Amino acid sequence: MVARKSSDKGSGGVALVAAVLVVLAGAGGAGGAALNSGAGGGGAAAAPVQSIGVRKWDAKRAARGGDAEGAMGHLGVGISKQAVKQELDCLENSFGQVRDFFAATPCTSLDRLLLAVGDQAGNAALVSVVWVTFPGRNQARQFDRVIDVAGSGDVKPLPGGVVGLPDVHFTAAHYWSEIKDTTITIAESEPATGHVEPDLLDAMTEVAAQLPRP
Repeated sequence: MVARKSSDKGSGGVALVAAVLVVLAGAGGAGGAALNSGAGGGGAAAAPVQSIGVRKWDAKRAARGGDAEGAMGHLGVGISKQAVKQELDCLENSFGQVRDFFAATPCTSLDRLLLAVGDQAGNAALVSVVWVTFPGRNQARQFDRVIDVAGSGDVKPLPGGVVGLPDVHFTAAHYWSEIKDTTITIAESEPATGHVEPDLLDAMTEVAAQLPRP
């Protein structure tokens, strides 16, 4: 696994190309939780809240098992919708030096996931997860060194419209990546509506990066 990428990493764009797009209704999980605090809202008396670090530990374990809703539930938020897109064209769906890398070193698969995470109060965030797979580990490590550089470009996240939220500009302020074998996982989060605490955005991003490829 690699360390977290720089928060001033180059920002991502949004684009769609012809491919199968699946939009799934989420189960809402802890949909009543307030995104601006990471704890239950609604004015009711609440039990003592665990620190974000403790909750993140359980959330990452759930994410590694492929349970996205359970993972976000541990952070006190719920998934309202999600969209996944599987394709092969990394060159078309990237920009900057990252795109230049794909021109010389094509990927073997590209999977993109977008989660709409929100609460009943209207606070919502977008969490993007991208999996890029290469023919071998050496190419994956080389790509990791490129995408780790601030301003080097990005693989474009899916646009917010596919999950019913406004499009946002992914700034990489909340960014995490993991490398395993020949696949690199890139996760980013941005607030969409209302108010979302930066610490919660960071936690959602780190947790989402643990999800296995669809």
